[in-house]
Amino acid sequence: MDPLIVGLLALAVTVFLLAIRVPIAAALGISASIGVFIIFAWRPGGEFVAAYAWRPTLSLIANGPYDFLKSYSLATVPLFILMGHLAYEAGFTTDIYRAARLWLARLPGGVAMASVLGCGGFSAITGSSVACAAAMGRIAIPEMLKFGYSKSLASGSVAIGGTLGSLIPPSILFILFGIFAEQSIAKLFMAAIIPGLLSLLAYMLVIFIWVSLRPEAAPRPTETITNADRWRSLGKCWSIVVLFVVVIGGIYAGYFTPSQAAGVGAYAALALGLLLGRLNFSKIAAALKESVYQSSMIFAIALAGKIYVSFIALTGLSGAIGDWIATSDASLALVLLLIVILYLVLGMFLDSIGIILLTLPLTIPIIQGFDLSLIWFGVVVVKLLEIGLVTPPIGLNVFVIKSIVGTQIKLETIFKGIGVFLIAEVFVLGLIVCVPAVSLWLPSVLQ
Repeated sequence: MDPLIVGLLALAVTVFLLAIRVPIAAALGISASIGVFIIFAWRPGGEFVAAYAWRPTLSLIANGPYDFLKSYSLATVPLFILMGHLAYEAGFTTDIYRAARLWLARLPGGVAMASVLGCGGFSAITGSSVACAAAMGRIAIPEMLKFGYSKSLASGSVAIGGTLGSLIPPSILFILFGIFAEQSIAKLFMAAIIPGLLSLLAYMLVIFIWVSLRPEAAPRPTETITNADRWRSLGKCWSIVVLFVVVIGGIYAGYFTPSQAAGVGAYAALALGLLLGRLNFSKIAAALKESVYQSSMIFAIALAGKIYVSFIALTGLSGAIGDWIATSDASLALVLLLIVILYLVLGMFLDSIGIILLTLPLTIPIIQGFDLSLIWFGVVVVKLLEIGLVTPPIGLNVFVIKSIVGTQIKLETIFKGIGVFLIAEVFVLGLIVCVPAVSLWLPSVLQ
């Protein structure tokens, strides 16, 4: 059987399995393994002979994941996750939010702006959007509802702010993209800083305009806030600033690699938490438990994705798509538009990590065929996945917020609050796509 046909059939099977809610790791692993077996057992022009397929199939399933697991860069993932959970358990993220709330309280929608800024601060020490939304949702939403904020603004601002965990470094998605696309993780982190800050500022601008047009959505707090209170709250944020400077500053200054920075950051979070008396055995155990759970989930998907990438390479599907585009005279603008639509549609239904591993074998050859920067493309992809986290019907961050607020806020109310922010998302995405320098300027300066 023609390997190209096998690849197309396996791709259809994968989409079907995902549509019926089979876990992403199982869907990728099953379709790829069966596809590899058929390619070796059913050679083009020959008969189906199963005996030909067992050894090469088992070899690919065993060797591919092993080579992936022994990757030094992969150690970055659980260590950054651990750093984020330790910082959360130590209350460092709460310090950022409280300081932002006190300094922004007098602005229209100041508490919502503080929530977005708190999400940005949380993202600066952990690469998980879901963890960011969950942590800030527990802290910020009750506070906004207490001040009389509308439910759509309160929930929507935290859900959209949580997506910054994907974009602001260190980001788990950039680490996985760098490993699979064979690109520098440090350069990907640098490329994401300006787009991440632009996204944060765009969210805050949306809040400002929203509340200016509808003041009843965000009543001004009546509490008395002194300058002493503001400076005192700012002084408590030194610990999270230290973590960010140690991790990101250390990478950019060349003192250590991203993998080493993750280890240093996790150790620094633990040391600061213990020195300040904010961590005890139960909190450390909780951080370790959550880190193991989240890392295991990511690794399971990544291992299946590695098998899937090897299978796609074996079928020649990615090369065929590249050749088709090269001979079809499709314009760069049309190709980019189709890629954007692909990621936005998949983002409505699938997990971000699964989307990256499912699509990279197909999209990277296309981008390389147009001689475009994969660093720039990595930022575009992660921005698209960030949008997918809040788009219906299955915006993951929205359901995380819903699980926190329970029956207090309806699901449609959260999506309604998200809708206004999507205008800003489209604007920032268009800027990143049309002006590559937004992503590539900083890596070119700091390399």
